[in-house]
Amino acid sequence: MDYIPAKHLLHRSNSTEWFGTDHTLNLYRGCCHGCLYCDSRSSCYQNPDFDRVKAKADALRLLRDDLARKAKPAFITMGSMSDPYNPFEEELRLTRHALELIDAYQCGVAAATKSDLIIRDIDLYRLIQEHSPVICKLTVTTADDALAAKLEPHAPPPSRRLKALEELSRAGVFSGVLLMPVLPFIEDSAENVLSVVDSAARAGARFVYAAFGVTMRDGQREYFLNGLDRTFPGMGERYRKRFGSRYYCSSPRAKELWELFSGRCRELGLLYEMKYIVSAATRGYGDRQLNFFD
Repeated sequence: MDYIPAKHLLHRSNSTEWFGTDHTLNLYRGCCHGCLYCDSRSSCYQNPDFDRVKAKADALRLLRDDLARKAKPAFITMGSMSDPYNPFEEELRLTRHALELIDAYQCGVAAATKSDLIIRDIDLYRLIQEHSPVICKLTVTTADDALAAKLEPHAPPPSRRLKALEELSRAGVFSGVLLMPVLPFIEDSAENVLSVVDSAARAGARFVYAAFGVTMRDGQREYFLNGLDRTFPGMGERYRKRFGSRYYCSSPRAKELWELFSGRCRELGLLYEMKYIVSAATRGYGDRQLNFFD
């Protein structure tokens, strides 16, 4: 494992639309899941060796100092740029120790991951939830393990992620699914979308948050499109013709899918808009609900 220097680990974020929190934390840089579509490969993030995971040097001391400087408890996203439960975490335990600090400083946490390793830390999520909000998000873009293996070749299969969601839910941890990205012409069928929603509901999810499309920008675009051509011959060229150089590439069926998706979520009692997901997660924690939408 290589270590890279950092001055701070906790960063203020106003992106409540996507993360629902007010701070971000990335203990690692890079990811080895190999997902074809990952936006974190983009050139703007200046990480050309993205597939190689590196850890932030002296991460726990830096996090402790950042937390100690906060005037009021933060609500922290883990997983905005790199998965906090990459395979190296099993041994390094940086995420677990970070959760211990987050608990000690009475902060809340929202973790996004494609790994079932998250269930190792159920005890800490339950402790944090006693005083602060917790949102555990398992990314599932398809319930089909075979299709997922083509798109996310080194990530645990969705069947394992859904099993992890079931364990989190059974333990009373506020948790659900990120159904994003939904790749046009590959995953944007009613069957695929509703299968994920139904699977999430069976696993005890409180929410499913979806985006019916994918992002493409410099650095990531060619990797993604070339990967599509290798995996689904001709698909990369189809994307080039349809979307060109635009950043957000919405599914042509996005409106139809949203109606089907939102209707099924309502039918199953699942939340599906971030403001309501955050509102439910923060309910009962004093004035936190208002703070997050200032």
